[in-house]
Amino acid sequence: MAAAGGSFSDEEFWKACAELQQPAVAGKWELLLETSGISVYRLLEESTWLYKYKIFGVLKDCSPALLTEVFMDLGYRKQWDQYVNELYEKECDGETLVYWQVAYPFPMYNRDYVYIRQLRELDLEGRKIYVILAKSTSSSQFPERSGVIRVRQYQQSLAMESDGKGGSRVFMYYFDNPGGLIPSWLINWVARNGVPSFLKDLEEAYHKYPKKK
Repeated sequence: MAAAGGSFSDEEFWKACAELQQPAVAGKWELLLETSGISVYRLLEESTWLYKYKIFGVLKDCSPALLTEVFMDLGYRKQWDQYVNELYEKECDGETLVYWQVAYPFPMYNRDYVYIRQLRELDLEGRKIYVILAKSTSSSQFPERSGVIRVRQYQQSLAMESDGKGGSRVFMYYFDNPGGLIPSWLINWVARNGVPSFLKDLEEAYHKYPKKK
C-alpha cells in the first residue's frame, strides 16, 4: 500500500500522524460539534471566509487496513457517494492524478477537482499508522469543461490506526473552496453538516464493502 513520489514531504505525513496522537486545536480552532464519538473543530480562513476543519473520532468495528482500502477504492466510492458524478485516476508525467466531478443541485454548476493523493504506512513505535494526503493540482491532461467550475483550493489529510478494540481511531483535516458565486455562509453551512457526515458515510461503506466478505 505504501506510495512513493515527491509530491508530499515526509514532514507532511508525520504531521498528520502526530495529529492523530495529539490533536493540535489550540488557539483559534473552535469546537463545532460532538456527535457519536466524533469531534469537529473549525478555523476561519480569513482570505476566503471559509473554514478549515479537523475531525477526530473512533469508527467502531472498522479495521484501519480495510478502512484505508475502502477510502482509496475510487470505483467503490462511485457506488456509495451520491454526490460523485465522475471519478477516475490517470497517469500524467509519472504521477497518478485523480479527476473528481461533484454533482451540485440546479441551478448551481457542478464542481470538478484535479488532485494528487498518496498513501503511506508509517511505523510509530511498532504501531501501524495509515496516512492519506490529497491536494489540488493542475495538469494540461484535464482541461476545464464548459458548465463545470474547477476547484483550485482543496486539501485533505486522513490518518488512521487501530483503537485496540477492533475499531479505528481517525483524524481528518479538510479544506475546500468551491469557488464561483456561492455565498461563503452557504458553503460553511453545507460543510458544517457534510464534513462530519462523511466519516459516517465511510463507516457505512466499510460494512457494505464487497471485499470485506
